[in-house]
Amino acid sequence: MVSIIIPSRKEPYLSKTIKDLLVKAKGEIEIIAILDGYWEKAEDIVIDPRVNYLHFATSKGMRACINAGVLLAKGEYILKTDAHCLFAKGFDEQLVKDCEKHDVIVPRRYRLDPEKWEVIEDGRPPVDYEYLDPVDLHGVRWEEKAIERKDVMIDEIVSAQGSCWFTPKKHFESVEGLDEDSYGKFFLEFQEISFKTWLSGGRVLVNKNTSYAHWHKTDGRGYSLDNDREKAVEFMQKWRDDKAWSKQELKFESLIKKFSDMPGWE
Repeated sequence: MVSIIIPSRKEPYLSKTIKDLLVKAKGEIEIIAILDGYWEKAEDIVIDPRVNYLHFATSKGMRACINAGVLLAKGEYILKTDAHCLFAKGFDEQLVKDCEKHDVIVPRRYRLDPEKWEVIEDGRPPVDYEYLDPVDLHGVRWEEKAIERKDVMIDEIVSAQGSCWFTPKKHFESVEGLDEDSYGKFFLEFQEISFKTWLSGGRVLVNKNTSYAHWHKTDGRGYSLDNDREKAVEFMQKWRDDKAWSKQELKFESLIKKFSDMPGWE
């Protein structure tokens, strides 16, 4: 079973996302939607035995919501997704099929028109690769890599947006989940997962055999990008000196050498 974790902070398209997941999944799933400091409107509650809601009276932040959702999850696998995403048919079975026990997998990402609830077709390619900004280590779209590796359907990556990722529950537990105390509530969530995975002997991959479409918010964000941003950026620098995580097995330098073609790291 795949347990789908959806942290939500006053999200207008949460019910659409839940209904889409229920229709598109082919295997057994459960959905755990975390209402972080707010109540969903009664008419927007999705009544389905596969859907559960967890409510926090006071907002705890995205990292805490993901950790809480995983703690309740009954599935062998977990899928974390934002509350404004559309999925390809059979996304769950494809991700399970191509996942090994210490993998973190990101589906190919398209752009979503949330009102029409369809992929935006404007000539831009999907997003498959991001590299690490050499200053604060956030992800930057890597279009040259996407062109170079366009025929590689499952490929190693170092970073991603973080709006959707998939992994065995046991792997998430083995890397000790998301560190709320050190990084804060929200920023650089995927970099934390990626570094912990690569530097403990796992893999982080993009799987272009399945996909999702994500709504890029320009305003009205539920989770602010400025929420604990400085704290996350400051702590993230500890990875450079191999002092961010006690269970790290490989040096950070080895990860940079692995992706030595990243712009700015010459």
